[in-house]
Amino acid sequence: MDHSTLVYLREHNPAWRLLASKYAPLTAGFLYRVFVATNVRVISEADLSEALEYELFSLRESFGADAYPKSAEEYLNDWASPDKGWLRKFYKSGTDEAQFDLTPSTEKAIAWLASLTDRPFVGAESRLLTLFSLLEQICSGTEADPARRVEDLRRKRDEIDAEIDRVMAGNAPLLDDTAVKDRFLQFQQLARELLADFREVEHNFRRLDRKVREKIALWDGAKSALLDDIMGERDAIGDSDQGRSFRAFWDFLMSGRRQEELSARLDQALALPAVAALNPEPRTRRIHHDWLEAGEHTQRTVAQLSQQLRRFLDDRVLLENRRILELLHGIETKALVLRESTPTENLTTLDAMGADILLPMERPLYTPGVKPRLADLALDAEDDEIDTARLFDQIVVDKARVRATIQHALRRRTQIILRELLEEEPLQQGLAELSAYLELAHDGENNVILDGLRAVVDENMEDAIRWRGSDTQGEPVERLARLPRVIFMRLPVT
Repeated sequence: MDHSTLVYLREHNPAWRLLASKYAPLTAGFLYRVFVATNVRVISEADLSEALEYELFSLRESFGADAYPKSAEEYLNDWASPDKGWLRKFYKSGTDEAQFDLTPSTEKAIAWLASLTDRPFVGAESRLLTLFSLLEQICSGTEADPARRVEDLRRKRDEIDAEIDRVMAGNAPLLDDTAVKDRFLQFQQLARELLADFREVEHNFRRLDRKVREKIALWDGAKSALLDDIMGERDAIGDSDQGRSFRAFWDFLMSGRRQEELSARLDQALALPAVAALNPEPRTRRIHHDWLEAGEHTQRTVAQLSQQLRRFLDDRVLLENRRILELLHGIETKALVLRESTPTENLTTLDAMGADILLPMERPLYTPGVKPRLADLALDAEDDEIDTARLFDQIVVDKARVRATIQHALRRRTQIILRELLEEEPLQQGLAELSAYLELAHDGENNVILDGLRAVVDENMEDAIRWRGSDTQGEPVERLARLPRVIFMRLPVT
C-alpha cells in the first residue's frame, strides 16, 4: 500500500476506474442486477442491450433525457473497451453474436460498494468461532506426533460423549435468535465471496490460455521444447495453491452425499423464524447449484486450453496446411507487436453501396401470341405446268446464328426492335431468315426465347422491314414486309 503502487492502481486497475467514473451508479447498479444478483455468467449482446435500454428509459424518465445520452450499445462497447475493462466481450465458437461476462475487477468493486451499506448488526461471535475452527484445523492437520493426535481425538470424543449425555437428559443448549442471525449472515457473505472467487479463478485460467497461444504464435524452436514449456506451466497452475484448493473444492462439491446434506441443512436453516426475519436472498436456497454452474465455466476454460493443445499436436493438419500456418504465424506475430499501438486514423474506406431496385410494376405484362386464322378457300388447279424441281430448292436458315445475333445485340443495351436489329445485321437469306426471327419471337413459355432473353410483340405498332433480294430472273430487287413491331429484351438479373 505504498504511494507508487496506489498511483499505478488508480491509473490501470478497472475496479478503481469504475469507482471513479461519472456513471458509476448506472454501471455498478445495472451490472449487479444482471450478473451478480442472478449469478449469470454469460449473457448475449441482444439480451444485455435490451435490459440496459429498459434501464436507461427508466432513468431518463426520472432524471431527464440528458442524464444518460448514449445508446445501450454504445455504453456496452464502452464498458468492454480496453481502457475500461469492466466487461469481457467475446464470441462463442460457432456463433457470430457477441457475448458479455463480468470481469473479476468489476465484481470486486461491486462487492466493496455493497459492503458500504448498513448491516443489521455486526456479528463477532460467528467470526471468532470460524477463526478458532480454522486454527484448530491447521494445528490438528499438521500434527506429526501420533500420540498427540490420538490424545486430541480422545478429548474430542469425550466432549462429544458429554454432549450426547446432556441431550439425552434434556439439557441440550440451543442457539438464540441473535446467534442464528449472526451465523447466517456470515454464511451469506462467505457464499457470495465464493462465487466471486470462481470468476477470478476462471480469469486466471483464461490468462494462461492467452499466454499459451502467444507462445505458440511466436515459437520458432522445436515442438518438444514448446510442449515441455506449456505442460510445465499447466502443471504449475494445477499444482499451485489456487489450483489444489479449487480441485479439492470441486471434488467435495461433486459428491452426491454432500449435495444432499447441504440442501437439507439449507432448508432447515431457512425455515427458522430468526433467519426468515432477515429476508434472505431467494437464491440462497440454491447457492450450491450456483457454485456448480460457476465451477463448470471454469472447467470449460480448461477444456478450451486442452483443445488448443490438441490442435497444435495434430501433425497431419500441420503438414497439409503448412503454407496457411506460415501466413497465420506472420499475421499473429505482427498483431502481437502492434497490439499496444492502436491506430488513430482510418485504416481503409469503403465506397457507398447502392442497391439495384426493380419495382414490380416495371415488369411487362403477359402478351398473348397472335394466332393465325386460315380462310376456308377453295384453290382452283390450273392447267399450267408446275416446275416441281423448285420444291427441292429450299433455303435452310441456321437458327443458332439467329439467336447469337440477338444475344450479341443485347449485350450493349437492354432491348432492341427487330427493325433496328436488321438494320445493323441485314438479312442474308431473305424472307426465310425473317420468318426465323418471327418464329423465334413466338417460341418458349411466356415468350422467353432464351435464358435471360424475352420477345414482345406490339400489335398497335407496325414496322417496315426492307432487304435486298433477287427475282426469278436473278435481277436484284428490294423487298418490303410490313409486320407488327417485335421487341427483344434482356431480363433483369434477380
